[in-house]
Amino acid sequence: MEKHWSIVAIAGFVVAAISVAAAIASGFGHRLGWWDFRQGFAILKVAFFGGVLALVLSAVGAYLARPGQGLQGFALALCGIVVSIALAFVPLSQMRKARSVPPIHDITTDTDNPPGFAAVLPLRGSDSNSIVYAGSAIADQQREAYPDIQPLITNQPDDVVFEKALAAAKSLGWQIVSADAPAKRIEATDTTFWFGFKDDVVIRITALPEGARVDVRSISRVGRSDVGANAERIRKFLANVSQ
Repeated sequence: MEKHWSIVAIAGFVVAAISVAAAIASGFGHRLGWWDFRQGFAILKVAFFGGVLALVLSAVGAYLARPGQGLQGFALALCGIVVSIALAFVPLSQMRKARSVPPIHDITTDTDNPPGFAAVLPLRGSDSNSIVYAGSAIADQQREAYPDIQPLITNQPDDVVFEKALAAAKSLGWQIVSADAPAKRIEATDTTFWFGFKDDVVIRITALPEGARVDVRSISRVGRSDVGANAERIRKFLANVSQ
């Protein structure tokens, strides 16, 4: 006798597939200029709850279509469960990370005298975050959350360090906005993969009696919290330069 498909199992998989498509579109739609990032986050939120619904439907579908029950769709329901769990993992992990770091978006290796921006200013929109450093209001939070974000001190000459810093910025995929060799300053923009958020970076190299000091500042153009992205960017850059 021909087995009939479980409508619930099919529904669970379809809802899961649609939710995944919506989650992917939420970021890339903003990157392509189709909507504001706030709308993108709203779409992502809907996709998350769609994933929860898909998980429930798929679980029920798997039960109804389990072996020996005369219905097809057990494997499809299992796929729906896996897809739904994977969909929920991304926003949940981001939420967990956001709660573990301070709600700041301006990170620097020199909180007393942070490097200033100049060349990137024309690229920042009027609705971008302020580039004025907030001082102790964020410096204390940074020191507590990211105590490892410190200047890089090297015994190499500052001109050599400048070239290494420029090469490191390029290797990380940053868009170089300005590379001033005499002033030993570099300004660049890094674009995130999914939502296409643009974060600006300034690098300042200072000559020392026996080497050079590298300071970096990374700031997000939008959003209150960077979920640790700027600190991680600085870590990768300094690790690259120090090689």
